Amino acid sequence: MNGSFSGERHTRKEKGAAAENAAVQYLTSQGYRVLERNWRCRSGELDIISELGQTLVFVEVRSRSGSLLQGTPEESVNWRKIRQVRSTAQVYLYRHKLEERKVSFDVISVLLHEDLQVASLRHICEAF
Repeated sequence: MNGSFSGERHTRKEKGAAAENAAVQYLTSQGYRVLERNWRCRSGELDIISELGQTLVFVEVRSRSGSLLQGTPEESVNWRKIRQVRSTAQVYLYRHKLEERKVSFDVISVLLHEDLQVASLRHICEAF
């Protein structure tokens, strides 16, 4: 079954790391400068903080590695997640004295094969 989607051969953490690594590679290839990965504070975690020109880009990475019956990865970004990412980004901006920077909130959606290779990657700029 080469190239098929599959179940639980890898942990959720491994799948998340594979998707984030793919997202970082993609962003770098598109001219983004990655500043932080998995930045945490009390309000939550930001998957990737990057920069493109003068814009600070907060990237939420979502992945799936099985059936799409649950929906696409980007469909899993609900209002609660949006609120958490925005709130955590505000903390980051304040702590780094970057409140005046132009910001964008992007989503990178990654579908993974059973062996954690990327089946597809979609970048949604200014997703929310």
